[in-house]
Amino acid sequence: MADFLEERLSAPIKYGSSWGDEYTVDIVETSGGQEYPVLVHPFPRRRFDVSYLLENNRVYTELCGLYHRAHGKFAAFRIRCEDEYSSNGRIGTPTAFDQPMGLVSAGVYQLRKVYGTDQAPGATGYPYRTIHKPVAGTVKVGIGPTEIRSADWSVVTTTGRVTFAADQSATVTGISKAAQAVISFSAHPYVVGQSIQLSGVVGMTQINGLRALVTAVAGLNVTVAINSTAFSTYTSGGVAHTRPQAGESVTAGFEFDFPVRFNSSLPVGQDYPALRAVEGVELIERINP
Repeated sequence: MADFLEERLSAPIKYGSSWGDEYTVDIVETSGGQEYPVLVHPFPRRRFDVSYLLENNRVYTELCGLYHRAHGKFAAFRIRCEDEYSSNGRIGTPTAFDQPMGLVSAGVYQLRKVYGTDQAPGATGYPYRTIHKPVAGTVKVGIGPTEIRSADWSVVTTTGRVTFAADQSATVTGISKAAQAVISFSAHPYVVGQSIQLSGVVGMTQINGLRALVTAVAGLNVTVAINSTAFSTYTSGGVAHTRPQAGESVTAGFEFDFPVRFNSSLPVGQDYPALRAVEGVELIERINP
């Protein structure tokens, strides 16, 4: 497995540099001109054609040092694309509801960014980029319409995987009709700011499947941000959960770096006495760093 350097190339990219996304497609063409394309995978792969003006020794040292630490094309590293670094459009401020995450295993999800959602997808569905390198401190997580506090999940910024804390469940014994419903439990672990989802309630069935933040706790009674005034009367049953449940959308927002490697040599032009130009250097995204 090739090495990965957990560092970001920070030298400024000159205007005039470019990037492009591509998809791996195998096309078989018959003698009659008919094409039979096969989409190898639904992931775009980005190439950067970068040019630098090494206007000081720091930039020169950083670029050349990274090239050699990476052993040329061998190891990958991070780069920030100033045209696209956010889950919210290209450069918008991330929110907890920007992108659906991919389920890895129970309670574990992978950050993704989906493309082309301004129109309906084709038969192969929407393409997406697996986000392996989120920027530390920028990730937000949502379940349904509720943003989840950071104490209830963690993210690995070297893999882009989000893990929810162990599920905390409790048995419901009563629910009030109120602008903010008061739920009674036989016992519970909940604190203000947590998010809980309710299921299995008899009578007040309108509350099943709803998720909301805990706004107050008083002994065995927990107040949640659900207006139950017009709901049916609670009869019996019900369980609350903190982890995502079947049917709930699990989303995230984040800033991210592209994992890339050098895809060319590092030609340095000695055109100016105090400056060095680096032209025609290509970086290519590593799909599975």
